[in-house]
Amino acid sequence: MKFQGSCHCGRIRFEAEGELRSATSCNCSICRRKGTLMWFVPRDAFTLLTPESDTSTYLFNRHVVQHRFCSTCGIHPYGEGKTPTGEAVAAVNIRCLDGVDLETIPVQVFDGRALPA
Repeated sequence: MKFQGSCHCGRIRFEAEGELRSATSCNCSICRRKGTLMWFVPRDAFTLLTPESDTSTYLFNRHVVQHRFCSTCGIHPYGEGKTPTGEAVAAVNIRCLDGVDLETIPVQVFDGRALPA
């Protein structure tokens, strides 16, 4: 299934394709503050519909995840990184997807605080 999403103001728009079976809630220092619910898809199943120059990027800790956000409205619709085996992934914030009933999506908790710095 193909989903469309955006930041709050619409400056950043994207599509993600796949089966949205669950989301991940992480308790690391940034995810806890942002309140994102992440759905990981292969990077080639994610299409940015607006210019990449419209996104801002935040890096912290080991700088392995590019946390993408809108500098206009401040919303974090997605991030980019790699799996432990090296595959490129997009971490889509399902709170930014159009037409998704969040109450129907099972949420898995990930202990990001326990990762080494």
